[in-house]
Amino acid sequence: MLFLGKIQSFMAGTITGLVIQKRNKERVNVFLDGEFAFGLALTHALGLHKGQHLSDEDLQRLQALDEVEVARETALNYLSYRPRSTSEVRAKLSEKGYSEAAIETAINRLTEVGLLDDAAFARFWLDNRDRFKPRGARALRFELHQKGIPDDIINLVLEDLDESEAAYRAAHGRMARYAQADQQTFNKKLGDFLARRGFSYDIIRDVLDRLWAETQNDNVHDD
Repeated sequence: MLFLGKIQSFMAGTITGLVIQKRNKERVNVFLDGEFAFGLALTHALGLHKGQHLSDEDLQRLQALDEVEVARETALNYLSYRPRSTSEVRAKLSEKGYSEAAIETAINRLTEVGLLDDAAFARFWLDNRDRFKPRGARALRFELHQKGIPDDIINLVLEDLDESEAAYRAAHGRMARYAQADQQTFNKKLGDFLARRGFSYDIIRDVLDRLWAETQNDNVHDD
């Protein structure tokens, strides 16, 4: 649903009521000249009072303040499911129809308090991949680029990546299905799998040699 400012549709008027919303105690319904005019974050409504006259400029200022607040709340809800990159949050807020000014202000506030941190997000992404779906540096770099992470941060977080170990763990879980295959088939199947995960030829070759040796060793013991 797009964000639609309600204040701009009302002319200047006098505040006749300030009522806390039943469903959200952090927002206040503002009434002008006896009619509901708009909702406003409680923090911004604290400076208002009955009998106060609001000019067109006042309404525009309150609208801008509230749009930032609502955009921030939307971003917080989006972040509650899992960490996000700054680019992802910006795209989500843009999709919801917030103005550029409101989006940038909301993002800056979230960044200042550490709720948006591209370096932390990149580390989270790599750790998650490493534990559940190991990938090579090439694939990880592509994924992080897709998330809008800058090159300097990508380079930094990839410094500690042990690609050989990641490739070994990725292939180890699949090698049992090829344990009885000849070496050519073994290398072809697992090599293609690792290539799709973004590992380099040199890494794949070394890991396949290691795994094949383990398979042959296991076969000897089984005999």
